[in-house]
Amino acid sequence: MEWVDPPKLPSLLLPEAFQLPIPILEVPQADIPSYEPLVVPPNVLRPPPGVEGINIDPPSQDTENQQQTNNPTLAKPAIPPEAQIIQVPFTDIEVPMPTTTIMTTAATTAFISVAATLAATSLFKYLVMIMKPIMKQAWNKITKKKNLPETIKTS
Repeated sequence: MEWVDPPKLPSLLLPEAFQLPIPILEVPQADIPSYEPLVVPPNVLRPPPGVEGINIDPPSQDTENQQQTNNPTLAKPAIPPEAQIIQVPFTDIEVPMPTTTIMTTAATTAFISVAATLAATSLFKYLVMIMKPIMKQAWNKITKKKNLPETIKTS
């Protein structure tokens, strides 16, 4: 079969689009934050080695004591006498361990709490497994009793 004239489909002519002017956008500008740095000299200000300072007064006993108090060495915390000290292998670190009674109490408490949690979880799962069919049967019986009077009234 050969087409003599192609089919004419309905068409809709739309008007030309409006000519809108191109928008003029200003270039955005940002306020750059700035600040004046605060210069704080250290408590003990000394010139580098080999450089003479402007004020060449011999240091007094008070300033030497202040220098010693301003540069404290790291003090070890007070360790109770009953604590056991354990040396960490391949390091110079010593770790204090609590006494045997404290460790026994902590381990016992942890064991009891974990055991109680596991026992309660398994008991709860068992009760759910037993009670679910019972509750389902009771629910079905209750809903059947409620639906029976409605079906009798409608028939």
